Amino acid sequence: MVNKSIIFVVVLVFSLGGCAGMNESQQNTAQGTAIGTGLGAATGAAIGALAGDAGIGAAIGAGVGAVGGYAWSSRMEEQRRQMKQATAGSDIEVTKTENNQLKMNIPSDISFDSGRAEIKPEMYPILNSLAAGLMSNPNAQANIVGHTDNTGNDTINNPLSINRAANTRNYLTSQGIPTHRISIDGRGSYEPVAPNDSPINRAKNRRVEVFVFEPQQTQQQQQIPQSQPQFQQPTY
Repeated sequence: MVNKSIIFVVVLVFSLGGCAGMNESQQNTAQGTAIGTGLGAATGAAIGALAGDAGIGAAIGAGVGAVGGYAWSSRMEEQRRQMKQATAGSDIEVTKTENNQLKMNIPSDISFDSGRAEIKPEMYPILNSLAAGLMSNPNAQANIVGHTDNTGNDTINNPLSINRAANTRNYLTSQGIPTHRISIDGRGSYEPVAPNDSPINRAKNRRVEVFVFEPQQTQQQQQIPQSQPQFQQPTY
């Protein structure tokens, strides 16, 4: 068992180590795509052969392949680079998640006034850049999640968070992105990123989060259901 564990570590390190000579952009693309797609199967097969147990190889291959969640292609990396450039100097956070989604956190100083779901004009250039990235990558889909601060009660905040996500989607569809590529959700005031103890912090919580992802090849023909979202209180 010890020898098989050592084989797994050696093969996995060897597989990922090929990225050592790449720059950050190349590493993001190579590691995201490899782990999310072919690396799992390839690594599993190699481990199975070296260990003399195809079952172990298949199990490890499935586990490694599942790490990526979504594919991180060169187009996803390019979209990340473009969005970081478009949001430079703002409070918008553009990050790559552990499961290969491109996440944008857009706070209210750019997105929404308190108690309102109408998009501020300051948000238009950001959404235009996002729409351009989605246009250039037809495999990519987006999930938009609306949030509120704790001003008011759930009767107000829950639908308000959904309406913020819906208005963001409506703007993107007005720029030519098909509706079926965008899903929306609302979390009310239940997922703050800062304590609701000051106007500045409440403005941080009054936001939308946009997740852009590229499904694996076997999932690309599936479309996101477009039923009207219903607010569900998160469970912790």
